[in-house]
Amino acid sequence: MDLGKLIGGMSMGSMVAGLIFSGIGFVAFMYGKKEGRFQPMAIGGALMVYPYFVSNTALVCAIGAVLTAALFFMKD
Repeated sequence: MDLGKLIGGMSMGSMVAGLIFSGIGFVAFMYGKKEGRFQPMAIGGALMVYPYFVSNTALVCAIGAVLTAALFFMKD
């Protein structure tokens, strides 16, 4: 078994990055839900879902960084 590739062709790095960005997304989603703000909920939902569809580690990190930055720079 190749330790570089795990379930669904994802590497350990992409799984860890996906877990980190999904955690950030969960916090953003719950914050948006509590405050009644759509934008943090939408970005948080995107952060939680996109790692399931992207297996390239660099792409997971790039998309996660852009979406996380969007949380801080885009205001309602």
